[in-house]
Amino acid sequence: MIKAPEHISALRPYIPGKPIEELERELGIKNSIKLASNENPMGPSPAAVRAIAAGLKKTLNRYPDGNGYYLKNALAEKLSIKPEEIILGNGSNELLDIAARTFLAPGDEAVMAHPSFVVYSMAVQAAGGKAVQVPLRDYRHDLDAMLNAVTPKTKMLFIANPNNPTGTMNTKEEFDRLMRKIRNGILVVVDEAYYEYVTNTEYADSFKHFRTGRDVLILRTFSKIYGLAGLRIGYGIAHQEIIAEINKVRAPFNTNSVAQKAAIEALKDKGHIKKSKEINNRGKIYLYKELSSLGIRHVPTETNFIYMPVADSMNIYEKLLHSGVIVRPMWPDAIRVTIGLPEENRKFTNALRKAYS
Repeated sequence: MIKAPEHISALRPYIPGKPIEELERELGIKNSIKLASNENPMGPSPAAVRAIAAGLKKTLNRYPDGNGYYLKNALAEKLSIKPEEIILGNGSNELLDIAARTFLAPGDEAVMAHPSFVVYSMAVQAAGGKAVQVPLRDYRHDLDAMLNAVTPKTKMLFIANPNNPTGTMNTKEEFDRLMRKIRNGILVVVDEAYYEYVTNTEYADSFKHFRTGRDVLILRTFSKIYGLAGLRIGYGIAHQEIIAEINKVRAPFNTNSVAQKAAIEALKDKGHIKKSKEINNRGKIYLYKELSSLGIRHVPTETNFIYMPVADSMNIYEKLLHSGVIVRPMWPDAIRVTIGLPEENRKFTNALRKAYS
């Protein structure tokens, strides 16, 4: 039987959050909720839904626009950049993988924080590279320590800002210091999947460094606040030379026509984004209060989820499942919960109270 190379065989597949249907089938329960995958509980913009319906009728027998002309132009106008400085992906996940395959040769190193988004290390390992993981400090990326981990073999550095799973962010001062000191020839990948949720005015300005021509790749997505996770559409921003190289590796027609049309409409609906942020902020305040009343530690968040360092996390996770609440266990000592709609947040806190009783 044919065998994969060792660096592939050693990979551990990404395990997504448990689907509601699977939980209810296994436990024979109903009216469950999923607060595990940081999705927008409001769903997508109604305008995006209409675009999806129209696209299903008109375009499914045709290949999509492989260049994503209209979506790139919509993004370029919104961001005041050139379409040539944008690459579209099947979610920002795909762009992480493509970037690693583009810029890493076997034996090259990539620096990242731990714990952070597990796909960084997976993408690096799949490309034959070595993932150098630097522990978080106070649940935040320690950018100084990450800089110290750079060696002559380092070709990439991954920063999740805000970080998944802890919800913390890095500031302008910290990021600027990193960019001043990091040597040329290292691609700094800044994953900003949750940047629309950030309220802290000290949030790092990655665009400043992109505009000055630095080797940065900024990744964003329509899966989170835009509510289009099921369509898998994201985008990357970098100067044209970087985008041109990544495009050599990108598969043709990697983003589908329905996703492109829905994303264009989602961008236009500022009211939906505003309401999504308001509901998230209200839910955050409610959950902070309830968790504090239960004496449960939680990390202040700049995202749509909350990280809770708890002992015996798998036991708590299982108890929540039996109450019809799916959260994300962060083995061995934490759980992460998505901020939901008011009734979902209440169901979660009631289930949590029961789990600790």
